[in-house]
Amino acid sequence: MKLKDIFNAANELAPFALSEEYIEKGHYDNSGVMLDCGREISGVLFSLDLSLAAVEEAQKRGCNAIFTHHPAIWEGVKHLDEAHAPALFACVKAGISVLSAHLNLDAAENGIDEWLMRGLGGSEPLAVMDRLSRGGYGRVYEVSPVSLQDFEAHVRKEFQTERLVVYGQNPVKRVASFCGGGFEGQSLAFALENGADTLVSSDGKHHLIAEAVEKGLNVVLLTHYAAESYGFGRFCESMKSKLSVPCIFFSDGSLQ
Repeated sequence: MKLKDIFNAANELAPFALSEEYIEKGHYDNSGVMLDCGREISGVLFSLDLSLAAVEEAQKRGCNAIFTHHPAIWEGVKHLDEAHAPALFACVKAGISVLSAHLNLDAAENGIDEWLMRGLGGSEPLAVMDRLSRGGYGRVYEVSPVSLQDFEAHVRKEFQTERLVVYGQNPVKRVASFCGGGFEGQSLAFALENGADTLVSSDGKHHLIAEAVEKGLNVVLLTHYAAESYGFGRFCESMKSKLSVPCIFFSDGSLQ
């Protein structure tokens, strides 16, 4: 199996053209092949981030390709050395190729943002903030009515994390969720416009948290890792059915 075969399989599930659509909207992304060592692929390790721990696990499990969600190379590289890019440099030395699917996988049908909704108890969105040709990002939806305390307990269990920050005290009936660092002014306005009583995301800025609470919203902040590894693990399972080599999901428990 060649690296292009892995790219093509991922493109069927989360078209890389979706990243281009986001770029046309003024966002930045760098999804696709990050490093091609030109070797026959023996196995693929799926890791949310390209870390030294992921590289070590790939070598241990006989994988010479790593598939990440967060781009292994974010912006243009002017030079490559071990001090500034240790994990990428380790991949070069070990002959491990790297692919990344970022905004396209966030927004794809059955992508990370949709899986966040499902994990929180939703099924179909009432509204989608950024609609694309396929899928979209940012969702408002109904969940079975529950107290905020019970909703918090469900989130901790479903996303397997103890790192959770919760504001508010209102019952939870209608949720707005945004995977990754999606808690911005636009998403807060979208949640309020669509009658959400609870906003779930990560990386919340204080002034937005304060505004949300002031306007009567519960705010539930997952770690960025927990919010996205949930759906990325499902993506790995889908890729297994398309690839003829072992696909291994690596979870970094220290970041959950």
